[in-house]
Amino acid sequence: MVTLQGKHIYLRALEPEDLDFIYDIENDTSLWELSDTQTPYSRFLIKQYLDNAQQDIFEAKQLRLAICDTKDNTIGLIDVFDFNIKNKRAGIGILIKDQSDRYKGYGKEALSLLVTYCFTTLHLHQVYANISETNLASLKLFEGNGFVKIGLKKNWVFDGSQFQNEFILQRINN
Repeated sequence: MVTLQGKHIYLRALEPEDLDFIYDIENDTSLWELSDTQTPYSRFLIKQYLDNAQQDIFEAKQLRLAICDTKDNTIGLIDVFDFNIKNKRAGIGILIKDQSDRYKGYGKEALSLLVTYCFTTLHLHQVYANISETNLASLKLFEGNGFVKIGLKKNWVFDGSQFQNEFILQRINN
């Protein structure tokens, strides 16, 4: 089922068939820094997660959508997390899995679709993102979508050898 349609990609709810895709992402140690993961996930745990992915965002306080290209290939994931209905805000995270699919505008289109969804359907007042100071591609992506740096968290993320600073970016729904 297509949830949000763009010109080159669409966002859809997770399906049981996404198990191997998510398994690969969650167990790719090069991505653990992005998600604060420190342990591998079993297929069993990811299957349980997918079994519960039908929970409403108001109950689960998060939403993960698959990013698919026009040939129905799953190329990434985009998340709404820390959903706070009282304060009408949530965090957003995005990942395009393969390097060969990056820098093609898919992330830009997915982020734009999700922000619009957050503002028009979920009626959020603001969305935010936490991005490493060294992740220049993500900083450019979010700033290009109207997010503004509002703070720098010093020595926030340990990358295994040293601490990295992390920006918090925010976009307010005007």
